[in-house]
Amino acid sequence: MSGTIFWLLVGASGILLIFGLVNKSWKALIGSGVAVLLPSLYFLGAENWLRVLALVPLFPIGLGIFYAKLHSKQ
Repeated sequence: MSGTIFWLLVGASGILLIFGLVNKSWKALIGSGVAVLLPSLYFLGAENWLRVLALVPLFPIGLGIFYAKLHSKQ
């Protein structure tokens, strides 16, 4: 069951990331970062370079914040 939730969150994050990039939607990008946050925390317990995967949510969240600030200036 937990594997199903893991992959559903990863899939939802990928779909939201693509949707957010295509439409420049900051809400979709933030949602993508939040959706991939829990699966990435799984890799935080790794003892090797896989620990870097815990930084993956920073990309869509940072991009979403950038688009939100860009949108608020218009």
